Amino acid sequence: MNKKLIVRISEGLGNQLFMYANAFSLSKKINYDLFVDNESSYRGKNIRSYLLNNFEISANIATQDLKFNSFKKNFFRKIKIHVDKLKNNKEFLIEKKLLDKKTSYYDYLKNINFNDNLFLEGHFESEKYFLHERGNILNEFSLINHANFKKNVYLKNIQNENIVSICIRQNRYSERIGNYSDTPSMEKSKSFVKNTIDYIKKAESLIEKKVTNPKYYIWSDDFNNLREYFPENKYTFVINNENKILNDFFLLQNCKYFIVGPTTFHWWGAWLSNFENKICIRPKNLNPSNNTDFWPTTWISI
Repeated sequence: MNKKLIVRISEGLGNQLFMYANAFSLSKKINYDLFVDNESSYRGKNIRSYLLNNFEISANIATQDLKFNSFKKNFFRKIKIHVDKLKNNKEFLIEKKLLDKKTSYYDYLKNINFNDNLFLEGHFESEKYFLHERGNILNEFSLINHANFKKNVYLKNIQNENIVSICIRQNRYSERIGNYSDTPSMEKSKSFVKNTIDYIKKAESLIEKKVTNPKYYIWSDDFNNLREYFPENKYTFVINNENKILNDFFLLQNCKYFIVGPTTFHWWGAWLSNFENKICIRPKNLNPSNNTDFWPTTWISI
């Protein structure tokens, strides 16, 4: 019987891509068949949904006996995780976190033996886990029905002009609040957006020195009030009303230049771009991840 690596997928698209990319790479290293648990983390949650079924991923969906997708099964999962600490052959590989919840790249294959069924949990938000599999991952993360996305009205300009992509994530700390009232989380979100905009303005100065006739396109989960900082005569808002997440993502991958916002979504758009001379600028003091190795070292820090 083949050995199985079952990755627990959760959160939004950017996080899902990190989880899968790490699992894909790990499965190759240890020669396990890769399976995806697409249900357990989304049980009873409405704010996010599983999206990897829109990509050409090669992994199969895990069978029900390999998912912890009920209250009872999740209860036993927690017990099994505690018991697993005493075992020589580990059944669970869970991302290590420090006391401050920070993480960093870590070689999880050091002096560890695994069970024939290995359950993988964590974000693993660093290219160091999967950079050596870049070519294969580009194929894995190709969108299904690729031709349909090529009909997007923004694509021609993106392909033919020096478009600089900008992503602004609003409501980062308040999106889980039922109504966006004046709470500490809302204020934290506003501060995050302000810092993001300050960084973007600095990055633009560098772009002007490196790119001939740059044109700025802005992606966002919420365009409210952004015209105050990004006037129409200089910035184009990329507004996809249908299938927004996937259309936005497809367009980002086709850009050549990136003022990468502090979001995993834009990180992946920039990383998957295959333009040979692409420029990726990233913020020096803004990290949307708990992983200290989140930003690729080849990207320009500003």
